[in-house]
Amino acid sequence: MAFEMWLAFVAASAIVLVIPGPTVLTVISYSIAHGRRAGLPLVAAVALGDSTALLFSLLGLGALLAASAMCFTVIKLIGGLYLLYLGVKLLRAGTAATDLVMPVPAASPWKLFVNTYLVTAMNPKGIIFFVAFLPQFINHAGGVRAQLWLLAITFVILAIINAGLYTLFAGSARRLLSSPRAQRRFHLVGGTLLSAAGIWSLFAKRVSI
Repeated sequence: MAFEMWLAFVAASAIVLVIPGPTVLTVISYSIAHGRRAGLPLVAAVALGDSTALLFSLLGLGALLAASAMCFTVIKLIGGLYLLYLGVKLLRAGTAATDLVMPVPAASPWKLFVNTYLVTAMNPKGIIFFVAFLPQFINHAGGVRAQLWLLAITFVILAIINAGLYTLFAGSARRLLSSPRAQRRFHLVGGTLLSAAGIWSLFAKRVSI
């Protein structure tokens, strides 16, 4: 994998991760409710949750991408269309205030960990997203499985950093996410990124035909 492609994946993943979703909202809510003691179990839960979702994705994805160039092309095209759909949907999203509902207070760090892990790992949209997202940065001419694992590990590391920062600045993040203006910016940046990734994938395949 070219270093430039890896850097593009890092940049895209960083923006995707910072966009508020179920995991981010859960981390913020628990951090506000339980303070600094919640930081370690929350970050660990996000790391394990994203690893689990990525593993589910890679188990089938690696075999399919390594099977043939045709499978690779089909998955990239479907993934490109899905990313384009997500991007357009995010761009059209309203700017109503994000509803930061507090989870039921957990009695122990273990419960914080379990609840956050389940939110992160068992979200089917996350697994589908990984299947669509990862192949866009893969060079089929190289070692497919090695590239998938590299991207997966990179994503988990970025997710850990992202969750850690959100736990540290939970109060500020809550105020930020309740602002319609800030949400509009999140939607525009995230929607533009996902749409660009989808269009780039579709255009690249057309050129190569």
